[in-house]
Amino acid sequence: QVQLVESGGGSVQAGGSLRLSCTTSRYTYSRFSMGWFRQTPGKEREGVATIDSSGSTRYADSVKDRFTISKDYANNIVYLQMNSLRPEDSAMYYCAADQFSRSPGWLLRRPDSFNIWGQGTQVTVSS
Repeated sequence: QVQLVESGGGSVQAGGSLRLSCTTSRYTYSRFSMGWFRQTPGKEREGVATIDSSGSTRYADSVKDRFTISKDYANNIVYLQMNSLRPEDSAMYYCAADQFSRSPGWLLRRPDSFNIWGQGTQVTVSS
């Protein structure tokens, strides 16, 4: 059974930085497309960033030039580096994996296409 384990959330002031980590198995990491999504109460889950097995990435317009998704190949970790955080970035952040390895651009807009999810990690940004 594929497992995704997120960590790195917390509370930070506006303008600060956090780095989220998503750890999984070598098999999942090397073959699946991965993504970070976020959700606030009463709102739909939205795509933040996605990355495929070759390292191609896509970002939501709201986080471009502030967030970076990347892979640590030695440790099977997908990171989301978040800089210049804003209060509107506050949300529960989820890591997800797509076993069909579809394109990052396609997946970014379709969170329901992911069939493997982590438990989430909370990010709170205060003004």
